[in-house]
Amino acid sequence: MRPVRPVRPVLVVVAHGSRDPRHAASVRALVRRVRSLRPGLRVETGFLDFSVPSVHGVLESLAAEGVRDVVALPLLLTRAFHAKADIPAVLREAPPRLRVRRADVLGPAPLLLTALERRLYEAGLSPADKSSTGVVLASAGSTDPEAIAVIADIAREWRHTGWCAVRPAFASAGSPAGFPRTEDVVRDLRAMGCAKVAVAPYVLAPGFLPDRIVRGAGGADVLADVLGAAPEVARVVLDRYDGARTPAPAAVGA
Repeated sequence: MRPVRPVRPVLVVVAHGSRDPRHAASVRALVRRVRSLRPGLRVETGFLDFSVPSVHGVLESLAAEGVRDVVALPLLLTRAFHAKADIPAVLREAPPRLRVRRADVLGPAPLLLTALERRLYEAGLSPADKSSTGVVLASAGSTDPEAIAVIADIAREWRHTGWCAVRPAFASAGSPAGFPRTEDVVRDLRAMGCAKVAVAPYVLAPGFLPDRIVRGAGGADVLADVLGAAPEVARVVLDRYDGARTPAPAAVGA
């Protein structure tokens, strides 16, 4: 007899949701990409707000089918309020017969820098432009100090790959006072003497705050698209899934 393979946990992608229909469409495109990279893995999508199905509804449906193991993956780039409060609260309400393991948020990850560069090259830049181009790393923004520090760290790391400069910017009015907006950083990079200025949205899907980034990028030479269904993002999703479903090795002497 052939050995019975263990059933892989269902991957439930937990997205924020938006009144903007482009958001859900972008999330679903990313999920299709994930499925294409891992045939046979069941991937479901649930939304915290505005869009359907809800996370709670997806978990209830899976439990009713007899599913026992789930990996819930926050479709978020930083560990801000939604990752620390909203998602844990929703997952605590999961049916008790479900074993739910929570994966890490997507960022930071080297593959996401590769995805950012992909989007810039798709928008018209080339690798030959790097040394003369200043980049605005435009994120949605947050009031969470940890999330803000991560964005600043990503900008510093990305700068070391050869760009003329990389500076973070924040779209949310809720970000702490004094933090630069996209248009402020575009102007600063121009004043620095960068031959070109490019805006790289560090966001996953279109919506209200990404639209604010677009408006702030009016003075830039290049505006990249959102990360969306970039293959690198899909690979990070699978990396986080694998990390959550595989137990960490026990410490020596534990």
